[in-house]
Amino acid sequence: MPKRYRPNVAAIIRRADGRVLLGQRSDFPDSWQFPQGGIDPGETPEQAVRREVEEEVGLPADLYDLRERRGPYRYDFPSGPDRRGYHGQEQWYFRCDLHGPEEPAIDLARTCGEFAGVLWVTIGDFPLTSVPAMKQEVYRAVLREFFGRTEDWR
Repeated sequence: MPKRYRPNVAAIIRRADGRVLLGQRSDFPDSWQFPQGGIDPGETPEQAVRREVEEEVGLPADLYDLRERRGPYRYDFPSGPDRRGYHGQEQWYFRCDLHGPEEPAIDLARTCGEFAGVLWVTIGDFPLTSVPAMKQEVYRAVLREFFGRTEDWR
């Protein structure tokens, strides 16, 4: 029986200075990741990524442009299929460039609670070991393909 993967999107939100946004997971405080989430039935990946960004970090779609889409990338859940029968996630990644030089205000109290904090990092200082282990190889591939970096991140 073939593995089933949940359709998913992730947003690489980039400021004018090149730093990207990471969120600290509320349920796993030592884990940081890009905003991400499932694609709802009848929703396009573009619609899903805009919804997820607003739900998770409170940024409305008029503050950024979708510049680039790549994927799909897959990772497996380490404990096997979830309650819905998915073995992992199949993700489309979007590079989202913010408008203007100002850092947008992020008020996590107005979001769904996915993240306890946010951090802006340079690609060269990307904390790969702080990404959940099951996602690290995908993140390494995503960073290489979007930003052309081939070195190992911390």
